[in-house]
Amino acid sequence: MSISINPDLSKLTENNASPSHDIMSSDNIILNKASPKIPTRKSLSAYYSYVSGNDEEINDELSSIQIKLRELKFQISSQSKANFSLDRDLRYLDNRIALLIQNRMASEEMKDLASHLDDTKSENKRIIPSEQQLHKYGNLFFLLQSEPVHIATLTRLVNLSDIDTLLQTVMFTLYGNQYESREENLLLTMFQLVLAAQFEMTSEFSSLLRANTPVSRMMMTYTRRGPGQSYLKNVIAPEINLIIEDSNSNLEINPLKVLEELHRSSGKPIKKCLPEEALIDKDVIEILKPRISKLISTANIFLDSIISSLDSVPYGIRWICKQIKSLTRRRYPNSTDKDVCSLIGGFFFLRFLNPAIVTPQAYMLIDADPTQNPRRTLTLIAKMLQNLANKPSYSKEAYMECLQPFVEANQDRILKFLFDLTDVGDFYDSLEMDQYMALTRKQVTLSITINEIYNTHSLLQQYIDVLSPLPNSKLRLLVQDLGECHPQVPRSENLNVEIDLYSRWETPLESTLESMTFQNELTLHDIMYMEAKSILVQILRSMPQLGVISNDGNNLSNKKLRKTEFGGIDLLHVSQQAATSRDSILVRKGIKVREMLHELESSGVISSSNGYLNLSDEIVLEIEHLGSVKEQLETEYANLSSVYKTIQDHNEYLQSQLETYRAYLENARIQAGNASGQKSKKKNPNAVPSGVSIVQPPLKDKKISSTFGFGERTKNIPFISKSPELNFSPKNSPPNQSGSLSRSRINLKPERSNPAISSGSEFNSSKSLSLSQSLPIPDKLGKYCFSHKDLESMGVIITSNVPKNRRVNLTFLIFCLSPSTYTLEIIYKGRDRPILFMNLILDDLLARKNDNLAVLDMEYVHMDISNLIDLLKRCF
Repeated sequence: MSISINPDLSKLTENNASPSHDIMSSDNIILNKASPKIPTRKSLSAYYSYVSGNDEEINDELSSIQIKLRELKFQISSQSKANFSLDRDLRYLDNRIALLIQNRMASEEMKDLASHLDDTKSENKRIIPSEQQLHKYGNLFFLLQSEPVHIATLTRLVNLSDIDTLLQTVMFTLYGNQYESREENLLLTMFQLVLAAQFEMTSEFSSLLRANTPVSRMMMTYTRRGPGQSYLKNVIAPEINLIIEDSNSNLEINPLKVLEELHRSSGKPIKKCLPEEALIDKDVIEILKPRISKLISTANIFLDSIISSLDSVPYGIRWICKQIKSLTRRRYPNSTDKDVCSLIGGFFFLRFLNPAIVTPQAYMLIDADPTQNPRRTLTLIAKMLQNLANKPSYSKEAYMECLQPFVEANQDRILKFLFDLTDVGDFYDSLEMDQYMALTRKQVTLSITINEIYNTHSLLQQYIDVLSPLPNSKLRLLVQDLGECHPQVPRSENLNVEIDLYSRWETPLESTLESMTFQNELTLHDIMYMEAKSILVQILRSMPQLGVISNDGNNLSNKKLRKTEFGGIDLLHVSQQAATSRDSILVRKGIKVREMLHELESSGVISSSNGYLNLSDEIVLEIEHLGSVKEQLETEYANLSSVYKTIQDHNEYLQSQLETYRAYLENARIQAGNASGQKSKKKNPNAVPSGVSIVQPPLKDKKISSTFGFGERTKNIPFISKSPELNFSPKNSPPNQSGSLSRSRINLKPERSNPAISSGSEFNSSKSLSLSQSLPIPDKLGKYCFSHKDLESMGVIITSNVPKNRRVNLTFLIFCLSPSTYTLEIIYKGRDRPILFMNLILDDLLARKNDNLAVLDMEYVHMDISNLIDLLKRCF
């Protein structure tokens, strides 16, 4: 966009502007080359001012709104991350409910789930990585953040079951500052790499960006970030609410449903007929005509709002559209404009706008779920918009063909809009500066949870041969240096930690720009020039007596401004005024910038022979630019305040939904338990079911440790969970907390590494549970006692690591604490206490069975999960 110069200030440069011969003249180029449709990207000095946070030292209104805006954006990013986690918890609960209903299982115990969803602000003792380990993770995450190629490759490798966790870390943590340009541009760079790989791997044009892949999940998750939410709220939410308010308006156009409505209203019996028969019914035709007209009119209102708000579309979303267009042109040179637009529309409408139109409650655009009529209307509107972007096919929904006039009338408009959507500039120049600015800060930190650290480490370790095949590559060296990945910690110990990010292979940089060098186009004096300009702008903004700016941040007439004979600002006078002021901060800045001006002149970057005219001109433009954005920042702050309030409301909604899901699941468990004939048992208040766990009582006799011929050892192993956030706790954990699976200190097998849950591929096929074999009689407490041989003959134990001559000394006790909650103890003859104690939660066993994890590794024996579930059903 063009910069409007204050008439008085513009006189400073009139007839005296000359092209600068140094690299910093690119500021003016940046200001002028931007598209008139797009707000200009910040010039380098303004950009440095924003990124470095130096405005906090300035006392004008413009700086104040900048500080408030930064704080608000951080709050939005943090709240979005929390909401993402709550959404995933809801999906976890929904999955558990579906499993219980499907298997007709029941349990009244909810504390295991409560432990997963418990507040992380627990006051219990927590385990965090050592300081040395955190430094190593700081090196790793610095590399991952600054070189997006590694994350881009990882997103293509992980399974769909792991993608949500990885996306949370990438979108809301690694690049979580959604309004910080460096992180946003790095994230977009990652998208470019991912999209390029997707186009390269897809052989058929028709299947591009269509399937539910990690790439499509990434694109949809990206649109759920703050800027996308703000756009939806401002552009389509008003139109959606108008439809919601008109709840009596029925715009159903499916002739079969319309005919059914007619028969129902007239009391006639409803008969089945073909769509063609319904279409020729005169009454149906009369009803459809006004409905079709109203639908087209409503869809045009949506389309007008969308097209007129082109400039409001977030830059990142437009840039992704640009990459889709560019990749399509390169990969499929014979593709038509409609082909290209179908892919752009597939992202913009299918992944961004339409989900919000169809389910506005999920996007916080309305307060309550829409009723039947508005919901159907919104669905039809979304279909119409999608047909505009794609080549419409009415084979499955022939009744939509009556809306073809809408498609034909707006085809040219939508093609132009989708192409205009891609008309944005690149960010590579500013990204290079962003990366450099990050290195100039005293501290670059990352707020991340311990489990996010461990999960990322685990994924990198799993795919390191693909991510970093060379033996001496940076990523491989960092991962190797970290050693074995730590298992996921309990939710109660899943703290947020702040880690300092810095590169392992670069010399630590000073906090000022003057001490830096760069191995690209930037040089020491280029950086010094930029910093000098930034400091001079700060001084002029801080000292209204110099006559450039007022206390409220607005530009003034320059009558009081001291000029040189060449018409520019007398920069030496400005530095002298600051150096002799009563403000210690300004004194330091004045002395520093005066020294920098002399250094820049001695290096030939600027010249006093023309009064430092080039630098003066850029300062004038900079001040004008800062003054012009004040109202824009205030508007942005007001809009973001509304967005933050909406996100907070959604957080409260999600919290209430969690309580509803908990209550629903508990009620379903109780009802299913009663239906299956399980007897209600009085719960032991000290027995807290919390997943599958193993605990070992303290050893008093060292001789016992060699009972089976193996020495004593201690090792922790993870209990593999479908949801990395939802772990399982030892029995001795406090209620409503989660933990990890720990091995017994006494081992019945040689040293080797096994997963807690296995797919079963390494074991022989187990037989089904023998139903003819009679069960033992339970004792007075209701415990069932099985020998090793019993469980082996039933097919529950499929392999055993216990020496054969020791197996007769083992007894397995199974007890039902409550519906779907069991304990399993392994007793060795002659010992007072069990050598192993487990809590078994039926939900966990069902989930693992559903995930094709067939074998439960109990250290001493491997049990078939299906037969174990059948045995529990028979016993209880």
